[in-house]
Amino acid sequence: MALPTEETVDSFLSQMFGYDPTVTWKVADIRPSEVPGLAEVTVVITNPQGSNQNRLLVSADGKHAITGDILPFGARPFDDARAKLEKGVNGPAKGPAKAPVTIVEFSDMQCPHCAKVAPGIDQLLAQETEVHFIFQNFPLPMHDWAEKAAGYVDCVGRASNDAVWKFIQKTFDEQANITEANADEKLKAIATASGANAEEIAACAAKPDTKARIEASIALGKSVGVNATPTLFINGRNVPGGAPVDLLKKIVDFQARQEKGDK
Repeated sequence: MALPTEETVDSFLSQMFGYDPTVTWKVADIRPSEVPGLAEVTVVITNPQGSNQNRLLVSADGKHAITGDILPFGARPFDDARAKLEKGVNGPAKGPAKAPVTIVEFSDMQCPHCAKVAPGIDQLLAQETEVHFIFQNFPLPMHDWAEKAAGYVDCVGRASNDAVWKFIQKTFDEQANITEANADEKLKAIATASGANAEEIAACAAKPDTKARIEASIALGKSVGVNATPTLFINGRNVPGGAPVDLLKKIVDFQARQEKGDK
């Protein structure tokens, strides 16, 4: 199908939001949707309250757009996403590899909401010991140092599985003090405090193969419908990252029973 042009999307957004001079936007991505016959357009909308990434699904005739989530359907609706994740994950992991439940989190180190929900995820993992957890980088285009931090996470994770979890938490703790200008300085200091070799990590983060790994993680997220952070997948089931811990626990327990055939 023919994809809408950036000029067309920009004109559409101008008609939708042009009445408000405090609203700006940026077209982040235009590509075929996972649903045949639809184009997927990702836009970043910024207003005085902050920036949000939004998804539009555009019909083949270019005359209609749908907003909202695409839900998988069928007798086993989460199997496709689960298979894609099992094949494509490349982030740091913890918990038993053969656990009945795997949780994959797509996260952005500059995302305030990701930092806010991190303690809840830690609480869940402390309660649910038979869970394999994988952290996937998904830096958003609206964040000016997130991609650099993702490179550090990837490199620290490959160097030390113990250090990477400290690095992630310490970076979340320092979010408010990190800027695009001081990101290298701050991230190197956090790497050192986490037990990693800061100079080696910084050099690794700047390498093309690290950038390729981050791009692969972003592509994986997009392939399973990620358009915001944090996004969790529990055995392939997309769950909002901000869901309460008790709800996450119910889903984990349900998925574990499914795996054991106790329905």
